[in-house]
Amino acid sequence: MRLFVVQTFWVPSGSMLPTLHEHDRVIVNKLVFYFNSPDRGEVVVFHSPESWRNDPSETVFVKRLIGLPGDHVVCCDTNGRLLVNGQAVDEPYLNFTESARTPADNAFTITVPAGRVWVMGDNRYASGDSYYNWNATHDIQQSTIPESALIGRAFVLFWPFSHWKWLGIPSGWNAVPS
Repeated sequence: MRLFVVQTFWVPSGSMLPTLHEHDRVIVNKLVFYFNSPDRGEVVVFHSPESWRNDPSETVFVKRLIGLPGDHVVCCDTNGRLLVNGQAVDEPYLNFTESARTPADNAFTITVPAGRVWVMGDNRYASGDSYYNWNATHDIQQSTIPESALIGRAFVLFWPFSHWKWLGIPSGWNAVPS
């Protein structure tokens, strides 16, 4: 079962706060991407690119999928929201500070290349994600991950039991056009 269907993973950092805490454990559906394309807004687990790792043992990351191949992602509209394919996305799960109230500290506009995806942590100012790598390199290949690196979709947070919850796609993503 673990090899092909579902597997548990632990969250290695606080990059997904407040949705997931460091050391939380999630159950991941590993079959989903064999039958369906990934969806914007879902929490995904993937093999991390070597260039993204602060520690060589950090081989698996957990992030929110923001952009699919061909998507145009822009930060930010006048209300401080990401625009995906021209549609502003409400992300109530983001972890902001008093001084940081937008999904990124610098404006950006990118188009996700074919066969790749753009991912970001919910704790945007403390996440080694696509934006972090884009901001450092301005290289779209370096800041996106190949779809083939996706392991699966995290669908339930199960440990610790006090954090238990389903991990669905937030409604703010429903209006984003293809």
